[in-house]
Amino acid sequence: MPVMKGLLAPQNTFLDTIATRFDGTHSNFILANAQVSKAQGFPIVYCSDGFCELTGFSRAEVMQKSCACKFLYGPESSETIILSIDDALDERKDFKEEIMFYKKAASLFWCLLEIVPIKNEKGDVVLFLASFKDITDNKAKAIPEGKREERRQGRLKTGSSFSSTRLRSSTVLYHISGHLHKCISPLLSSNQNVFGDPPALPEYKVADAKKSKFILLHFSTFKAGWDWLILLATFYVAVTVPYNVCFIGDDDLTRSTTVSDIAVEILFIIDIVFSFRTTYVSKSGQVIFSARLICIHYMTTWFIIDLVAALPFDLLYAFKVSVVSVVHLLKTVRLLRLLRLLQKMDRYSQHSTVVLTLLMSMFALLAHWMACIWYVIGKKEMEANAYSWDIGWLHELGKRLESPYDPQGEVNGTGLSGPSLRSVYIASLYFTLSSLTSVGFGNVSANTDAEKIFSICTMLIGALMHALVFGNVTAIIQRMYSRWSQYHTRTKDLKDFIRVHHLPQGLKQRMLEYFQTTWSVNNGIDSNELLKDFPDELRSDITMHLNKEILELSLFASASRGCLRSLSLHIKTTFCAPGEYLLRQGDALQAIFFVCSGSMEVLKDGMVLAILGKGDLIGANMSIDDRVIKTNADVKALTYCDLQCINLSGLYEVLDLYPEYTSRFVQDIQLDLTYNLREGHERHVSDVKHLHSYTWKQWPVTLLMSPVQVEGKNSSSPLLHIQRCIQSSPLPSLWQI
Repeated sequence: MPVMKGLLAPQNTFLDTIATRFDGTHSNFILANAQVSKAQGFPIVYCSDGFCELTGFSRAEVMQKSCACKFLYGPESSETIILSIDDALDERKDFKEEIMFYKKAASLFWCLLEIVPIKNEKGDVVLFLASFKDITDNKAKAIPEGKREERRQGRLKTGSSFSSTRLRSSTVLYHISGHLHKCISPLLSSNQNVFGDPPALPEYKVADAKKSKFILLHFSTFKAGWDWLILLATFYVAVTVPYNVCFIGDDDLTRSTTVSDIAVEILFIIDIVFSFRTTYVSKSGQVIFSARLICIHYMTTWFIIDLVAALPFDLLYAFKVSVVSVVHLLKTVRLLRLLRLLQKMDRYSQHSTVVLTLLMSMFALLAHWMACIWYVIGKKEMEANAYSWDIGWLHELGKRLESPYDPQGEVNGTGLSGPSLRSVYIASLYFTLSSLTSVGFGNVSANTDAEKIFSICTMLIGALMHALVFGNVTAIIQRMYSRWSQYHTRTKDLKDFIRVHHLPQGLKQRMLEYFQTTWSVNNGIDSNELLKDFPDELRSDITMHLNKEILELSLFASASRGCLRSLSLHIKTTFCAPGEYLLRQGDALQAIFFVCSGSMEVLKDGMVLAILGKGDLIGANMSIDDRVIKTNADVKALTYCDLQCINLSGLYEVLDLYPEYTSRFVQDIQLDLTYNLREGHERHVSDVKHLHSYTWKQWPVTLLMSPVQVEGKNSSSPLLHIQRCIQSSPLPSLWQI
């Protein structure tokens, strides 16, 4: 049963926790980087709105300044305390002291400064948390009158200067971590948290979700199987409860489904227990593992309905306890569990067959309910009228089945008159289905006013259900066959194109075979079109996975991960059918090809130069200056071949972005190419390979002549050409004989 799993990625909720400890985002604190050297001054990486309001500095003016807050120092600031602050930062230890700071407007204020180092999961100090509390009012008596007036003026100046800043960033602390809805816990005041006895500060690390072993994951396999079991039990209740209430009634003590009914009630009770221990997805998409929050969520949503549906009414019948008729009606409350089914309908929407089955089941269930009501109408009218009254549908059914209702038998309570319950139920269901589908034949018809009113309502409901259910059925069937329809539409378009342009039979056959084969490989899914709306970061990861086979070549071993990610965006998948030419001699080479499967041959003048198979690389040695490469041979597919190709224009773009890799790539590609298609390359390679195939003992003496001996010979002779090749080849020992 597919379910929305929610957001399960581990998160660093440090900022959220700090915000909660400080009672909101307007407390006066900053965070600074403790992982840099002392020379860099431990730059500030975050400051709260309260700090900006207190000091008069904007966030832009504070960020990246030293954690020592030297911009707050002034003539009245204690040199001793300033040195102590520097020592505390250098030694990465706690610090707490009163000091006189200056606001941006040069006004004085007394501040209780506390610096606390924040550690990560490894125990390393990664951040400094510095909190500031204005204690000027406590020091007012110790400040001269002139200074006190200056402080008042400074407060008036800065009181409104940062109202816009507060509006812009009042929620930045929560938004920066993307975790707005955290567990609701009692908040301590900032004074208690910072300057009293606060709880231990959190570590700056990625926090794994804490889940008890008694908590069920809502998307687990066990929960999916349990939900299917509860779904079947709900359908059982939806069928049996109306039938027992309408057809059996006071004869519940004799019914044969008591055991199964009790089993279903036990399942519902167990389901309530599981619901108190099952995770759920919050409105923000987070998976909630907290048992307390799970209980609150369940109590405020489905608990009441589930509790009423699980009341053990059937235990009364099991112990043969007589109950009033109201209890029979109370059992219909169990039908409210069907609302849970509507809640989970979106889970089934991915599977057309399941949705189709559920819709048809709902239609049949509605017909069953209306059949029960139809029987109750006939029975009540028969009981309410005189014995001579015989125009109801039940009387008509009894006459037709030659089992008429005997009024005296009903009075005497023999229960032997009229058709059997089985025949009556089948006739009721037949009538309601005929009315709902508007194909009634009239052999079971409405005779009385009450029956006719019910028939009218049934037809109206049938029209609505017909539009709703069968309209969805049509849409589902179309969706099930949409890919098949798309294939035939594309095939028809292709054949129409061939017919309009009068393409020859051979070309037509090649086009059709290529289309059919590529469709069988990708099922008509254009991966480039599918991935274009994804962000580049995610698209790079996807393409790296799809093209990992070619990216694992030794050619790319020295490339950085960023280079590989950029390259992966330029790799395309192509296909070649048997007999198709991938490249023709003299064509401009547009890509480097990697054979994923199949076999190909390299041809020149009808002669096979090479046979390529899985894992071979086809292309040409690269030159940054020479970007137009002509091919020296044909490349033809022998079997069905899957290939991955790197577009040369995209490759050059990536090499321009990563120049440190360019020279290594140009050097390595000559070693990785199975066959070099550069025009003019084969002649040089054949000469050098021929020379390298001999040992020095196999060289003729004439080839080992000194340059002086060869001077008199024709400079264009093959001998001189070979000697020049020898001189340029890595065989120095040949000339030392």
